[in-house]
Amino acid sequence: MKVTAGARKEVFKQKSDDHFEISVKEKAERNMANAQVLELVAEHFKVPKNKVRIVNGHRHPSKLLVVEN
Repeated sequence: MKVTAGARKEVFKQKSDDHFEISVKEKAERNMANAQVLELVAEHFKVPKNKVRIVNGHRHPSKLLVVEN
């Protein structure tokens, strides 16, 4: 997953079955962008927010996420 923080509008693009590109308005400060990414992914997969977590890439644009059922 590739994340762009501080974008003008929020965009969620699915590039393939397991690759996404997400743009969020929040800046990459105080975990605000990561929190919004988790919310958008949870909404996309129709799961509660606590079922989505970042496994790798907390401080990088390229992230690895896990979505639990």
